[in-house]
Amino acid sequence: MSGSKRRATFEDLETVPPNCVGEIVDGELYVSPRPASPHGRAASRLGMLLGRPFDMGEEGPGGWVIVFEPELHLGNDALVPDLAGWRRERMPEMPHTAAFTLAPDWVCEVLSPSTAVLDREKKMKAYGRESVSHLWLVDPLQRSLEVYRLENRRWSPRGLWSGGATVHAEPFSVLPLKLATLWER
Repeated sequence: MSGSKRRATFEDLETVPPNCVGEIVDGELYVSPRPASPHGRAASRLGMLLGRPFDMGEEGPGGWVIVFEPELHLGNDALVPDLAGWRRERMPEMPHTAAFTLAPDWVCEVLSPSTAVLDREKKMKAYGRESVSHLWLVDPLQRSLEVYRLENRRWSPRGLWSGGATVHAEPFSVLPLKLATLWER
């Protein structure tokens, strides 16, 4: 008998309890608890701030489809970023499906103590492999935003901001984003 572990499959996701988030990264099943309130608050606030001008085109340029917690089936991985966005020229119509197979142009992971290592290491690597162009890491406990761009298949840091800074972060740099809005209670 071999000592190697069985690779997780998409069917394994069906065994994940409904109060958890299941992901398959590099053949391994990860089961995480639902996020705590600072995480959920930062993700929902960011979605609202970006959704109106970029997805809905209200008081902004439009041109994006932004989705909260999409399930992404990319290769053998099943990833669930907190937010993801596709440029409309790549996704002109929203597919009627449970999981997206087209890699997004932008993903945002909101870090939690229980998921930060997975988000920073294996998931960043998977997003790079799938040619996601932009990655944001939001840390609601540290009150920070890290922005990366994929260049030559490697993540290049584009900025690190914290506290109440107002930033112009790519790919949404036309919007002044007030970070304090993400941390407000």
